[in-house]
Amino acid sequence: MKIDISADVGESFGRWKLGYDEELMPFISSANVACGFHAGDPLVMRHTVRLCKKYGVRVGTHVGFPDLMGFGRRLMALTPEEYLNYSLYQGGALQAIARAEGEELQHFTWHGSAGTSFNADN
Repeated sequence: MKIDISADVGESFGRWKLGYDEELMPFISSANVACGFHAGDPLVMRHTVRLCKKYGVRVGTHVGFPDLMGFGRRLMALTPEEYLNYSLYQGGALQAIARAEGEELQHFTWHGSAGTSFNADN
């Protein structure tokens, strides 16, 4: 049996460092990379994808509500189309960064209230 161990990473942004992404990489097989709405930014996203590549970790999205101040934990009432559009936008950004580094996205996850409310609504 093979067990996939994943972690939420790439949640730093600007001058703020959150978490110990590189120290964690040797112990995980999949990384849920923040895509800039609840945490992360383009520089952090690319750095995180590079870490994943260095350690052989699969790259996946970790999309959230547009809520940096609340870290994506504040509930937002979105339509299914809004969920889709926010997901495509964030996933597309990470996909472009991953491809620039010779990687492909392997999975998709929602962060915080985005996942909780989507699962409750559907």
